[in-house]
Amino acid sequence: MERNCRIVVPEKGQYIIKTLQQAGFEAYVVGGCVRDSILGRVPQDWDITTQAPPDQVKSLFQRTIDTGLQHGTVTVMLQGEGFEVTTYRIDGTYEDSRHPKQVTFTSELREDLRRRDLTINAMAYNDTVGLVDPFGGMADLEAGVVRCVGDPEERFEEDALRILRAIRFSAQLGYTIEKGTAAAIVALAPTLSRISAERIQSELTKLMLSPHPEYLRIAYDTGVTKVFFPEFDKAMETPQNHPHHCYSVGEHILHSLSQVEADKVLRLAMLLHDIGKTAVHTIDEEGRSHFHGHAAVSAEMGKKFLRRLKFDNDTIYMVCKLIQYHDYGNSIDMDIRLARRAIHRIGEDAFPALFAVKKADIMAQSQYQRQEKLMRLKKWQSLYEEIQASHQCVSLKTLAISGSDLIALGWKPGKELGEALNTLLDLVLEDPTHNTKEWLSAQAKNMMQKTEGCF
Repeated sequence: MERNCRIVVPEKGQYIIKTLQQAGFEAYVVGGCVRDSILGRVPQDWDITTQAPPDQVKSLFQRTIDTGLQHGTVTVMLQGEGFEVTTYRIDGTYEDSRHPKQVTFTSELREDLRRRDLTINAMAYNDTVGLVDPFGGMADLEAGVVRCVGDPEERFEEDALRILRAIRFSAQLGYTIEKGTAAAIVALAPTLSRISAERIQSELTKLMLSPHPEYLRIAYDTGVTKVFFPEFDKAMETPQNHPHHCYSVGEHILHSLSQVEADKVLRLAMLLHDIGKTAVHTIDEEGRSHFHGHAAVSAEMGKKFLRRLKFDNDTIYMVCKLIQYHDYGNSIDMDIRLARRAIHRIGEDAFPALFAVKKADIMAQSQYQRQEKLMRLKKWQSLYEEIQASHQCVSLKTLAISGSDLIALGWKPGKELGEALNTLLDLVLEDPTHNTKEWLSAQAKNMMQKTEGCF
């Protein structure tokens, strides 16, 4: 039950615990902060559990916020920092796969820990008692195992999101899922359909940002992706019989995920970059797979998926831009003129991230022509860096002439003026030395003289 384990609780957390103890109540830090401390990680939050009922907690501290009184939670504010303090409780029946219909406060810490999802999250600590670990969380940390507290089917029936949380913790920690817990995931995976898109999005994002995003395969193997991401199941079942590939579409996606840094946009772009291949898959007479136009289809399918899970518009925009252009220029012998046009077409905001996406895509393919592909990509990056270093114009934003300048020359506001600016930009993309106000003004005057009705 208890182990000799020293956890350094921050001063404010210690103050809350001691204040509650001095008032005659038990109090401990609990859950994720205990787990992370044991693992040598810095906890993001320090949650506290106590015997004291919420009204007693509120009476002991000068400033509190009623964040969840019906569930026994009060946030204690100390110098602008919040600490959630929750009364020991026993949860009643869960009717919405998320919240218990009612909660009953209890004086027993073990009863409170019993209701938690995973053993590694069901440990408590204070300096007086030490580590309280009634369900073997420490042993599971040492063994690298994700295991439910008690009966896993009961835990997942209480809140179906715990299914995805178990997989997410597995990915974050690099742990295996205990056999009984895995069997319960398979049995109850369909209940995830009751969970809101926002909650699924949160867990998927954490999984994607984990050290092992490829553990999404566990979600596939246990039937979880079939519920919220059926497009991925189709990808896993779509072969790629082609010299450039050695995996199915889905396996290629899984391998590509770990080839980019833990950035939300990059990981989501890799997750979805080939998702449209299932819709355009054809097989030629020699039995080779082809996926013509898959980038545009993947971008559209990716947008629908991201919207379905309620991702924000900025994330959707950037992810889909990277998907749309992840294959762009792969067979082009790039020169600096084409590079300028590529940056203009793709956008200065997305273009730098494209290098990571392209490299991850290459590294998840077969060895066929890999070095040639990497050399071509390196040339792309070198040209981009040259363009950046010499401040070459690649958009209207850095064009040496503006719409106001054209109006001053006699152009009227409207469609023709916009077309004139784009024509001038095209000339500069071809030759960046033309990006001077004098040269562009002269061109604009010539264009104006040739165009009727513009002035």
